Amino acid sequence: MTTMLILIKRNTKLFFKDKGMFLTSLITPAILLVLYATFLSEVYKDSFMMALPEGLAFAEELIDGCVAAQLMSSILSVSCVTVAFCSNMLMVQDRANGSIKDITISPVKSSTLALSYYFATLISTLVICFTATAICLLYVWYVGWYLTLSDVLFLILDVFLLVMFGTALSSVIGFFLSSQGQISAVGTIISSCYGFICGAYMPISQFSEGLQKVVMLLPGTYGTSLVRNHSMRGVFAEMESSGFPPEAVDAMRKTVDCNISFFGNDVSIGAMYAVLGGTVAVLVAVYVLMNVIKNRAAAKAR
Repeated sequence: MTTMLILIKRNTKLFFKDKGMFLTSLITPAILLVLYATFLSEVYKDSFMMALPEGLAFAEELIDGCVAAQLMSSILSVSCVTVAFCSNMLMVQDRANGSIKDITISPVKSSTLALSYYFATLISTLVICFTATAICLLYVWYVGWYLTLSDVLFLILDVFLLVMFGTALSSVIGFFLSSQGQISAVGTIISSCYGFICGAYMPISQFSEGLQKVVMLLPGTYGTSLVRNHSMRGVFAEMESSGFPPEAVDAMRKTVDCNISFFGNDVSIGAMYAVLGGTVAVLVAVYVLMNVIKNRAAAKAR
């Protein structure tokens, strides 16, 4: 345990010491917030307006609060995974520059070494993503605040689980990479594509029926829906108490993937947590096992 703590401390320090890597990871969510608020807010607002019955009187602040909550959920659901790939570059860098050989000269278990990289990346990513969460909450407070304390606490839990998922996924993929160029390329691909396949950039309800079924097999989809539910629960509750027709509110929930179904079966919040938590456990186990097998094979080759 002492060895793992030393390695975690070493890896975390190296990440924050690299100002370029740290600032890039930190600025990314802020840039997304500016871009979303500038270019997508009106698109989101129009989609909500289309779900409302004609002639319905309502306070525009409700729609603004709804859009802000959706923007926040989109940014956080993407950043928790993409930032993890930036934070996990150290593992590949150590392999590329040979630092990993210096570490493995000492009698360090392969599982300990693998978990030290995982937890160091987890800590670094959590620092950045919780900072991004605070920035997004400030934005929502400025535009229209309808969150309760429980909503915020569940949102923090969602971010934590999504960061665990993103760190585990980046660790498994990073295991097969051996240069900075490769991890940069993979990070770019993930940053470009993940938001679409998890339903953050475009709601799953707008995909074709076949693509919806494929996307529902991906664990990131359930993470996005969890963040959506806890970001937007308050504003939807306020709409219902303000006299919005329940059918209109349900339509809006489905439009933004708060209510999702798996091959016709509605997925509960508990089931979403189970899918995301189970995926994290499987990915971490696979990552550690791959490192153990690789190191045993290397030892036999000697």
